[in-house]
Amino acid sequence: MPCLYITTNVNLEEEGVDTDSIFSEATKAVSAIFQKPENFVMVILKGSVSISFGGNKEPAAYAEVVTMGGLNSAVKKRLISTLGAILHSKLNVPPPRFFLKAFDTTAGRTSTTSNSSKL
Repeated sequence: MPCLYITTNVNLEEEGVDTDSIFSEATKAVSAIFQKPENFVMVILKGSVSISFGGNKEPAAYAEVVTMGGLNSAVKKRLISTLGAILHSKLNVPPPRFFLKAFDTTAGRTSTTSNSSKL
């Protein structure tokens, strides 16, 4: 179940942002990129967060994607490009002012099927 958490310094209410369209487009994008059904995708959007990027408070966004498998460099590039375009069109956040952190919860796991009774 991929989870996308977006935070931005844009005041969503004051700017009259259509959050439904952001949820819809982000859900479709994450679903397509990870090849998971949309009903497995969670999107969280939080506005009016104090963010300084490059020493100023112009529109910016930070997002985290957490998933169980399927994360590689090609997927990260698609996420950055696709989500950056959505945030640019919906929130006027220029792509260079968008930072994405991606985390795979299965990375580094070891097999639990080993037979420890032989130790």
